[in-house]
Amino acid sequence: MSVLAPFVERRGYFALSAAVLLVDQATKMLAHAHLRGAGAVEIIPGLFNLWYSRNPGGLFGSFGDLPSPWREILLTAFPLAAIVFLAWYLAKTDEPDRSTKVGLALILGGAVGNLVDRVTRGEVVDFLDVYASHPGLASWLESRFGTAHWPTFNVADSAIVVGASLLILDVLRPERAPGRASEQP
Repeated sequence: MSVLAPFVERRGYFALSAAVLLVDQATKMLAHAHLRGAGAVEIIPGLFNLWYSRNPGGLFGSFGDLPSPWREILLTAFPLAAIVFLAWYLAKTDEPDRSTKVGLALILGGAVGNLVDRVTRGEVVDFLDVYASHPGLASWLESRFGTAHWPTFNVADSAIVVGASLLILDVLRPERAPGRASEQP
């Protein structure tokens, strides 16, 4: 059996990862070309804007204040190791559930998308801006979370969150029932 055989057998999941990467990079290029310097572009008043920003840190700006070269090393080496592990695990896992493998593929594509930014731009391009301006909802969110404004994010971040949510749901749901949708070996 070839070393690449497990990757070929799971080519649909790796194609999903590649699609996430392509959409992520295309939207970041569009954001860079059309949103840079434009300020907030209101899409849904009081809820959603397009807003160009660059994040030198990790998740929600974490490690952004870490001095160079430590920030670059940490924010490149850790994602690279995670990408290698995710690709290997996705190729080798015996997990029969499609949602688990879709979750892994989404996380893999998102992680590669953000790593490409970090390597090529030195920071990650973000442009999706979600917030709550309705006084009641904003007050409730602020009292519980300290803000009614979510940190700006991108397609890769969204894929990672959706993928992680699928994995969490897989862990939390009851044992698989017979006849449930799964792949055959």
